[in-house]
Amino acid sequence: MKRIASMTAALLLTIGSTAVAQTAVVLPSEVRTYVLEQSTPSVAYEGEIVVGQPIPETVEIHTIPDQPDFAYAIVNDQRVVVNPKTHTVVEILQ
Repeated sequence: MKRIASMTAALLLTIGSTAVAQTAVVLPSEVRTYVLEQSTPSVAYEGEIVVGQPIPETVEIHTIPDQPDFAYAIVNDQRVVVNPKTHTVVEILQ
């Protein structure tokens, strides 16, 4: 019985930490507007761009003035907002 309780507790901790890790990021409207207005050339990339996953370090990201928590890239003609420290995709703008 103690083993089942331990396994259940471990499972709940794993599920809880996964839910916390997937919290949504609220994108400021200034960031969205700035990225949509840029005419940066698109970079071709063979893989799929997925929110929550990093883009390759080889993809050049561009800073956003007065927004140190966000950067952007245009990949496969998609405007992608990323975390500049981790290159993790925050949002794909449509």
